[in-house]
Amino acid sequence: MTLTPEQLDALAGRCLMVDVEGPVLSDEEAALLQRMRVRAVCLFRRNVPDAAATRRLVADLKCALGDDILIGIDQEGGGVMRTLFLPQAPAAMALGAADDEALARKVGGAVARGLKSLGINWNFAPVLDLNNNLANPVIGERAFGADPVRAAQLARAWMEGHLAEGVACCVKHFPGHGDTHTDSHLDLPVVDKPQAELRDYELAPFKALSPHAPALMSAHIRFPSLDAEWPATLSPAILTGLLRQELGFQGVAITDALNMKAIRERWGQPAGAAQTLKAGADLALVLQFADEMEASFDALRAALQNGDLTEARLSEAAERVDALILRYPSVDDYAYAAEQRAADEALFAEAWRRALTAHGDIPTLPAGQRLRLVVQEQAPSDGVSEAGLSANKLVAALSRRHALEVVRFQERAALDWSTLPQDGVFTVLASTTRERYGSRERQSWKPDLHLALWNPYAAADIAAPALISYGFADAALEAVSRCLAGEIAAAGRLPVALGQPYLEQ
Repeated sequence: MTLTPEQLDALAGRCLMVDVEGPVLSDEEAALLQRMRVRAVCLFRRNVPDAAATRRLVADLKCALGDDILIGIDQEGGGVMRTLFLPQAPAAMALGAADDEALARKVGGAVARGLKSLGINWNFAPVLDLNNNLANPVIGERAFGADPVRAAQLARAWMEGHLAEGVACCVKHFPGHGDTHTDSHLDLPVVDKPQAELRDYELAPFKALSPHAPALMSAHIRFPSLDAEWPATLSPAILTGLLRQELGFQGVAITDALNMKAIRERWGQPAGAAQTLKAGADLALVLQFADEMEASFDALRAALQNGDLTEARLSEAAERVDALILRYPSVDDYAYAAEQRAADEALFAEAWRRALTAHGDIPTLPAGQRLRLVVQEQAPSDGVSEAGLSANKLVAALSRRHALEVVRFQERAALDWSTLPQDGVFTVLASTTRERYGSRERQSWKPDLHLALWNPYAAADIAAPALISYGFADAALEAVSRCLAGEIAAAGRLPVALGQPYLEQ
């Protein structure tokens, strides 16, 4: 049967998820989205400056595209929390350190309530990756841990709480991003492990949760033992053979962002969109470049016309997305009551507090004691998470209980530890980035205490006792300050092995 132009447009547009430039939907953007017939839009930090602006944007998107729409966002917790104006949820590894399924379930529900109040109906979380590669530059504290059984249990509890509030979630990054030392935003990682090893380890959480998850996100990683040619996002063997036929997954399969260099610099977003839908995905996540969004739409239409993509394949994909929207609609009448918000804020504070983990013997520093704090002026974003912690914010938090002498540096290379006064003042190094420490710092930096406030693995790189927080939300910093003063204990348990100090590649 020959499809009409209208049918071609409808099929192609229903299988794309795109983004918009800012917090206000322009007339030009609305017209483009309408022409492309999309009904799925991904939001980022630039789109969500505050609650009112976010609700207006969602309302405008629904006005342009209809109420049957998916509004997606990355709201994992920790450093991946796009909305700074909502209560700041703990990172997955913080929940792994607290090791309490009931707590994880409550946190998942609270995250969903915040999103629901904005009209957002799809959250790209939880992460099911197992962080067993100590040099992984992009997962780290975003994972619940390294044990596949416990990580799956905690992730399932988080997901159950989230779904109970009426907001869809999405497990990621299938079939596993934990054992990489390359960031797929920057290059194409390869995980060259035997298939049996992948099935026993990386795939185990996905196998456990696939009957329960409404959606799943693919990884831009090549697994030669699973597919010698294609990375997972573009692989029929992985997205159809493994995911659908073997694991029996019935939900929506969406790609990770196709503008990431792993895909864009090798295949381009338009060709990548066509190939992933052919491979078995239901939504191609095409971002950042309006011309490439249009080109991806045209590529899907062309693939339908020339038979490279079948009407049946895209209809199947569209039906899965339809079912997700029907089950988890975007609502505009959910009020985030002040009492509920306060309770969620307190819940998150409890989780951050219970996550605090001691690596070595953490001394008690009586309130009022003078400390020398060594900290980077402003920690940058790593491209996935939001901007890191500023020195001023940390100083404000720690100054509540201690007198601080602050040594600031712009970049690590600029700090010569030997220039610090040798006067016996207790010296605290704060690590506020995801970056690991190299041999220079390991050999010459000699703090009395190390605060690992982002990447827990940094605690292995410096020869000093470390207090690990798994994140730098306000409640996490307050817990750190209280712990240093001896008001609370660091009762968390590391859900990963820190291993040996980092070796530069």
